This record gives sequence, C-alpha cells and structure tokens, in this order.
Amino acid sequence: MTPIFRLLATLTLGAAALPAASARAAGDFDAKVPPDFQLVVADQRQQLQVAFAASGEQKKLPFKVKFADFRGGPAILEAFRGGALDLAIVGDAPPVQAHVSGYPLPIVGAKLTDAPTYRYALKPGSDIRKLGDLRGKKIAYAEGTAVQPFVLATLQKAGLTKKDVTLVPLRIVDFTDAVRTGEVDIAPMNEPPFSRYLTSFKKDGAQALDLGAQEGLPRNLNYLYASQTSLRDPVRTAAIAAFVRHWAKAVQWTEANPEAWIKAYYVKSQNLPADVGATVHASQGKSSFPALSAVVPRQQHIIDLIHAAGEIPKRLEAKEEFDFRFDQIGAQAAKSDL
Repeated sequence: MTPIFRLLATLTLGAAALPAASARAAGDFDAKVPPDFQLVVADQRQQLQVAFAASGEQKKLPFKVKFADFRGGPAILEAFRGGALDLAIVGDAPPVQAHVSGYPLPIVGAKLTDAPTYRYALKPGSDIRKLGDLRGKKIAYAEGTAVQPFVLATLQKAGLTKKDVTLVPLRIVDFTDAVRTGEVDIAPMNEPPFSRYLTSFKKDGAQALDLGAQEGLPRNLNYLYASQTSLRDPVRTAAIAAFVRHWAKAVQWTEANPEAWIKAYYVKSQNLPADVGATVHASQGKSSFPALSAVVPRQQHIIDLIHAAGEIPKRLEAKEEFDFRFDQIGAQAAKSDL
C-alpha cells in the first residue's frame, strides 16, 4: 500500500461506514431553494465557472454558486473534510480515495468523453515511441488523482508492472517542470497544460507520445461528487440536483458553440493563443452523460486496478461510491430543454 492510501486507511478507524447506495431512497429534489442560498463548488482550472457563465446556465440557477479553484483530488478531499465544499468536479480516482479514507463523497453526476483521459508529454530528447518503451523510465505520478489509474492502465497495456518503471510522486502542478527538466521521462497531462507545454517549450525540444500509441487507454471520465452532509439536507440536495442538470447543458453548449467557448475559456481564462485553443478543443472529443448505474462497471475496474497494484488495502465495491437518487439526473437533462 502506498503512503497516501496507508494514511487514508488509518483514518477510517472510527469513521462512519459508507452507506449502501442501493439502500438510499429515491429522491424527489422538490425542496424550495431560496434565492439567497449559496452552493460552494470545487472547480479545476476554472472550467466549470467559465462554462456556466459563458453558456448562460448560471443565470438560470435559482440560487448563488461560489466556485473555488483546486488542482487535484487530494486537495479537494481536504477541503471537504474542512466543511468548505458542497460539490466538486473530479476524475475517476478521487471517489476511491474518499472511499478508502472513510470520508465518502457520493457521486451525483458523470460525464464521459471519447477522448483519452491524458496525453503523454515527453522530456526533450526522449526516445519513447511506444508504450513498451516505458521499461526502465521515470513516470510522473500522483496518487489519489485520475493520473493514478491512467498510469496503472498504461503499464497493464504495455505488459509492464510498477517494478519495471520508476513512479515519481509529484503534485500535478509540478508535472510540466518535471518533464521539461528531465526529472521524469514522461508525464500524463490533461488540457490545457499539455498543449501549453508543447508550445511554450517547443524550442527546447518538448515533444509528446503519438496519440496512436495511446490506443486502448481509458477515455476521460469526470464525476461530480458531493458532501454527505449536503446530501442529507433537502435544500442542498435540491440545489445539487439543479447544478447537475445545468452542468450537462453548459457542457453541451461548449461543444455546440466552439468559437465562443474557445474565446471565453482557452483564450481569456487560460491565456492560450486562439489557434492552440482550437486544437485543444478539437482534441477533447464528444461528451455524453450516462446514467450513474451505467458507469459502475467502469468504476469497479478502476478500483480493481488500484487494488491489484497494492495501492489500496482491500477491494472496494464501486456501487457504494454513488448516490443513485441522481442516477438519471444528468442523462435526462442532456436529452431535454431546461
């Protein structure tokens, strides 16, 4: 078991067990949310905040939303523990981290895309051309984030184990410098850091693993997960359900209005040139909003992958990480007009 998950496992002592999601009552989300109510949502790289503002979905919400920007699941989990958040957007590993910690944060929304979770950035001068070339290399790694299962899936695809490589524990915000300076040979990056690395350090030899070499690696899966305290409150639960619905519509707007989204997010928020922003946007793929029950097998695979690598103390049940009162909320919103 790795250090962060060993620590999280010790925190489960005396912690309330995660209630079986299937035992939860079907929700009706009909509580009235007062206009002065505020929902606090953890964002990453301002993507939610800009999408809600640019699409106009924030104005449609009958309450206030405060966005707080974070980098990665571990920091978000700590903010939840401190009672600072109602809701957060994360990848597929943070719900596992929360589950192991004994501080469950039930999943209430899911977004799946047909693009890979990460692209692999290579250090200048790297000779890596295929996944099999990773043997003996140093790979940037961040436990408790979506990087963790993505790298483990990469090793599995390449027929390698953790013993065949060196996993270098880093904060996600340090991946760019680590691969640029050669501290690591390869780093999984999402956008826009991936494209920013290639453009900003092109003269220094920045390069990337060909997308074709990543064929078969996991597609990007994002979750909205929520505080159990908030989910016990009928008003906050109703607000969270409304947020999930409008999240689906905001994402659909970004894909239906690429020029406006590129300008609002990639250019104005992330300071990328418009042509780079357009390339990044095109690489993100098409989003869908599956029912929560439909992604349980994918989440179980993630859990089993991390467990098989010895990074969590026992096998967990993925279905326990979902609040199935929200099973169809995002899926139905994506198919309708709000």
